[in-house]
Amino acid sequence: MEMKDYYAILGVKPSDDIKAIKTAYRRLARKYHPDVSTEADAEARFKEVAEAYEVLKDSERRAEYDELLKHRNDPDFGRRAYREAHHGDSGNAEDFSDIFASMFGQRSRTNQQHHHQRAARGQDVEIAAAMFLEETLKEQTRTLSYNVPVYNAFGLVEEEKAKTLNVKIPAGVMDGERIRVKGQGVPGVNGGANGDLYLIIKLAPHPLFEVMGHDLEIILPLAPWEAALGTKVSLPTLSDNILLTIPAGSQAGQRLRVKGKGLVSKKETGNLYAVIKIVMPAKPDDKSAALWQQLAEANPVFDPRTVWSKA
Repeated sequence: MEMKDYYAILGVKPSDDIKAIKTAYRRLARKYHPDVSTEADAEARFKEVAEAYEVLKDSERRAEYDELLKHRNDPDFGRRAYREAHHGDSGNAEDFSDIFASMFGQRSRTNQQHHHQRAARGQDVEIAAAMFLEETLKEQTRTLSYNVPVYNAFGLVEEEKAKTLNVKIPAGVMDGERIRVKGQGVPGVNGGANGDLYLIIKLAPHPLFEVMGHDLEIILPLAPWEAALGTKVSLPTLSDNILLTIPAGSQAGQRLRVKGKGLVSKKETGNLYAVIKIVMPAKPDDKSAALWQQLAEANPVFDPRTVWSKA
């Protein structure tokens, strides 16, 4: 077996890094692929390119090859390398080509057979899908685009191919939930099963609602007189606005439940809780100040800080 110049076959320099070698291999593998090329020797060239890549992609084998390449005109070195590779047996090595064949030829054929025969499952693919809370109320369909590798007959990545897929997202998904789409991940090698696609749900923060499991919370600002006298307010929900009755004497921090206006779940829909926040006017005018004074005089024994004495 004649010693081959793997660097020349791939069109790279011995000083090039693995990235350049991989790029050259992919380009040539596409060029000489038997299913694509019309050249008469395409299959032979394709196998030659794959053989060169098999050696140069492996740092240890590349180092061995570089050492042989460096001393290719030194027969004494060649015989020493042959003995080391065969545990002291000098064999029938007549020249450097025999030594090269014994160290790389058989291993290359073995690796090629190994790649042909070994089936391996493809890797799973994970894609994050950002969703608004409103979108979780009903089933959604998302069009996803992602790249998957294409393998050649030797189980090596030849190129990456864009893939587009429509995925249905059921109602009621939660933040961090993983939706599995079987067999839509990276293709398997040599007959192996395809990997799966996992869609990772990421719920976007909402300007009004705080998520608490399947329940939602919303801050409900009220004027002091609204909380004291009671009123009706228009309350936003994920799907519409509703009229909420505020009972007289409502307190700051009080939670008013709106049943069934939370997030959808497989068992039942969550609730919406309106948390009361008392908001004072910024600067009361003289008339308002007088009314506040009257209110204070009408409740001389009321002390909101009596709770401190009970602590």
